[in-house]
Amino acid sequence: MTITEIQDEIIDEFSFFEDWEERYQYMIDLGKTLPLIDPEYKTEDNIIKGCQSKVWVHAEMNDNKVIFTADSDAIITKGIIAILIRAFSNQQPKAIIESDTDFIDKIGLKEHLSPTRANGLVSMIKKIKMYAIAYQAQLN
Repeated sequence: MTITEIQDEIIDEFSFFEDWEERYQYMIDLGKTLPLIDPEYKTEDNIIKGCQSKVWVHAEMNDNKVIFTADSDAIITKGIIAILIRAFSNQQPKAIIESDTDFIDKIGLKEHLSPTRANGLVSMIKKIKMYAIAYQAQLN
């Protein structure tokens, strides 16, 4: 699936829920399914700067696709990173770099986060894009 197809799928899933209580619960559930980062990658280098909670993101290149794993010490944040990983993992670096993140606005996530969590979300996206840029540079 392409990034856009995955993002559309996420938008559809979130549209099933009537209110934000249900959406938060869904995010928490998504966080529980997150492919966990290997403990050896829970390092200072992999921590997302600008997050209120601790969030670690690790990336590896496999068959010209970037595979992300992550973890967080907070359940909501873990759900947020799970959504991002689902959208961007197992994709080619160029596709990650060129993709937009409008789906986050379409599911209403940004407007329902505290300012510090919203900043953390932006930092998570930046980290994912930076990994993609680094891997794309290796391919060129």
